[in-house]
Amino acid sequence: MCPSRRDPTTTLAELSPDLRPAFDVLDSDHDGRISLTDLKRFYSDLATPSPISDEEIAVMISTADADQNGFVDFDEFESVLTQRKRENGALMEVFRLMDRDGDGKVGFEDLKAHLQMVGMRVGDEEVKAMIEMAGGALNGGVTFDGFENLLHGGF
Repeated sequence: MCPSRRDPTTTLAELSPDLRPAFDVLDSDHDGRISLTDLKRFYSDLATPSPISDEEIAVMISTADADQNGFVDFDEFESVLTQRKRENGALMEVFRLMDRDGDGKVGFEDLKAHLQMVGMRVGDEEVKAMIEMAGGALNGGVTFDGFENLLHGGF
């Protein structure tokens, strides 16, 4: 099934229904802006195998901080996530094109066929390495989340 194209007149409100609850979770001191301290507190509460460094958190803040005041206000937060959502829509279209058998994963045969279709001549070992790099098991393939994680970072 081919995905439909998004209407270019889609509004910001349609793309980000209500991000306020997510913003409020990150804004731990409830001062109306997300700071380095807020994000450190949020990530320290998560059970992650490897902690997020202060430098990584600073990059997240600076990426979203349009007015460069050292904080992410709600409008900046919404803007970043809305842009990410638009990008993910385009990524989903690419992912669906690559998922030739429609099983929700880009497996070995899917990826090899796609690469050949776009004129890239790669060997089986290279295709296997690409799948592994994206976090996909050779027998299962790469999910959309794995595909997205390969291409994105940050917030």
